[in-house]
Amino acid sequence: MNAGASAWTHTTVLLHEAVQALVHTPEGSYLDGTFGRGGHARAVLERLSAQGRLIAFDKDPQAIAAGQALAASDTRLQLVHASFAAMREALAAAGITALQGVLLDLGVSSPQLDDAARGFSFRFDAPLDMRMDTTRGETAADFLARADERQLTQVIRDYGEERFAFQVAKALVARREGGGAIRTTTELAQVVAGAVKTREPGQNPATRTFQALRIYVNAELEELEQGLNAALQLLAPQGRLVVISFHSLEDRIVKSFIARESRDEPDRRAPFAPPRPSRLRALGRVRASAAEVAANPRARSAVLRVAERTAVPYAAPDETPRQPKPRRAAAGQRTPQGAGFGNPRK
Repeated sequence: MNAGASAWTHTTVLLHEAVQALVHTPEGSYLDGTFGRGGHARAVLERLSAQGRLIAFDKDPQAIAAGQALAASDTRLQLVHASFAAMREALAAAGITALQGVLLDLGVSSPQLDDAARGFSFRFDAPLDMRMDTTRGETAADFLARADERQLTQVIRDYGEERFAFQVAKALVARREGGGAIRTTTELAQVVAGAVKTREPGQNPATRTFQALRIYVNAELEELEQGLNAALQLLAPQGRLVVISFHSLEDRIVKSFIARESRDEPDRRAPFAPPRPSRLRALGRVRASAAEVAANPRARSAVLRVAERTAVPYAAPDETPRQPKPRRAAAGQRTPQGAGFGNPRK
């Protein structure tokens, strides 16, 4: 199939639950951090008044191209080709200083997985790219061509939770040193299959390695930490943070962030001072229903978490905001620049 901007379909996960939790002020300004094919964005626009506004980010140029017709027909929508990690800078340039809601639908989308040319899936024989933003950064093949055994082991273990990470890394280096550079998805899957001794029933042995490389090449976990921190600074009091995760690494970061920001925290520099009040209030967690999973198996692992911004300022004048400590990004990859919650996959 031709991989044109409009050729791919996507079933949005937890659509109604996410939008119901997100939109509580129809005339407010909202941010969709992952436009995808506009499933969540269209539903948000339906709930906004004529004065409402939606700023939608996406790193994928194909996603931005797919949204141009919608943006042209609805002036309340503004598209931004950038990572949601850059939301503060992008919104400041547009004169927006506060938001009533931030939605992050994480991970890879169906159009990205189903487009063989993108190199995200071992189901197709294709160039090993894996970049969400195909206009910048190094490909997965480029990373495999330069990484040493130690770095490969760390990436595959930490981002793929692969217990045979060392064996996979050793096999990848041996293949490269033998003159066989890995340039396609099929070549990668074959090398991994020879190194993974056992596998989960029904799971391709390359699943975890493909996940690890995709997360690393796109700096997904680092950008998630940056995006959560930026959202905390931008959300107005009672503004909603809504995040949909699809695997444990993402959800662990989101869960820990909300938990940390939802409790009063003492200042260790002033042990007798009153604790800093919480900046978020956790509102709950939702999983996809059995009916949704039956209709869309990719919803099976989805977890939606919601929190509400309190009136506590992001940082007092004498407080240094805590910054996430990112892992080292891939060489050549640029730092980003550019449901029962009271009131009441992209």
